Amino acid sequence: MDLFDKLQCRPSPLGEFTSEGYGYYTFPKLEGPLGPTMQFNDKEVIVWSINDYLGVGSNEEVRKYDAKIAQDYSLSSPMGARLMTGNSTEHEKLEEELADFVHKPDALLLNYGYQGIMSVIHALVDRNDILIYDELSHACIVDGKQLAMAEKFVFKHNDIKSFEKQLKRAHRNAKPNSSVLVVTEGAFGMTGDLGILEEMIALKEKYPFRLLVDDAHGVGTMGKDGSGTGTHLGCHDGIDIYFGTFAKAFALIGAFVATEKRVVEFLKANARSQIFAKSVPMPIVKSARKRLELIRKHPEWREQLWKNTNMLRSGLREIGYNVLPAECPVTPVLTKGSTDLCQLIMRKLREEHGVFVSGVTYPVVPKGTVLIRLIPTAAHTEEHIRQTLDGFEAIKDVALRDVGAELQKKMTA
Repeated sequence: MDLFDKLQCRPSPLGEFTSEGYGYYTFPKLEGPLGPTMQFNDKEVIVWSINDYLGVGSNEEVRKYDAKIAQDYSLSSPMGARLMTGNSTEHEKLEEELADFVHKPDALLLNYGYQGIMSVIHALVDRNDILIYDELSHACIVDGKQLAMAEKFVFKHNDIKSFEKQLKRAHRNAKPNSSVLVVTEGAFGMTGDLGILEEMIALKEKYPFRLLVDDAHGVGTMGKDGSGTGTHLGCHDGIDIYFGTFAKAFALIGAFVATEKRVVEFLKANARSQIFAKSVPMPIVKSARKRLELIRKHPEWREQLWKNTNMLRSGLREIGYNVLPAECPVTPVLTKGSTDLCQLIMRKLREEHGVFVSGVTYPVVPKGTVLIRLIPTAAHTEEHIRQTLDGFEAIKDVALRDVGAELQKKMTA
């Protein structure tokens, strides 16, 4: 059978949305300068779907700095992979600063978050090893474990009994030269709950393993100094390999992994996505250093983020919405209904109230469930929040119809 003909017949849960819903439900065009308000379909909307948690992407000092360094260096420099011709003092300084920021001995800069975590997982384990991961892990972790040659075990989301069961299984199956790598997230980006890191780390005494934490949503936002979910939970030292991305709080492209120096040295020579890819361009590296400097210098940005998050959540709950008890800024609103209801909620908020939100249905969440995910940022104002709450109030007769008390139990059980 011809490959292209077969692709037309291959089912995809997103297929209907990427065709009929293109440009609106999928691949929407948010245009104009990045910020809490942007243009959508030629209208100004309040945006709750962009992970610029600290408002760094719309910060005027950052915008001016970015323009200057792009002019100074161009996006071409340096050319080549870092292993050959793409290294620089600026790249190394950024790695030193990132390691210091997240309280780890050393760090390695990565081109992208998604590609980076896949490559790190692939490099760390071999066919003799065992990889254990949370069932709600982000797609990048799922794809990374697919690349890995290790034996794989999965545990129920944030279920310590299920996790320990898989640890026992791993050690029963272990060969003399087997190692165990556990992968989870610091803050889960869809549901907003935190990984049970303290409980997991406590089991290291019984079942030796190394812990890799993808803290994409936690770096810059969690912990008293922004150094992540481990700091927030008081167990950062128990994280063996800390992974962070620039795509959230830094509002930039790129990522990093921070761990012991000997592991960083290993990854420099074995992370294939870095060895065989062009180095991160100099303007991105310089901008990441500037953004990190400002994030450390302005703790009030995190304070404002949390103030806005709490105001939004309490307002939604007062109206009557079922807001999941998220522990990071991600604010998931659950209701009961079909894909049609999800589309209706998004359309009414966008068209009638100037509020841009994103929603998901099955297979991302259980059948019959609609999840509207809002991402508060430090750049949102009280007026943005009030207007958004007014919009949710106006549509609640539609959004909350047929919502049963069992819904939260279903999602949190």
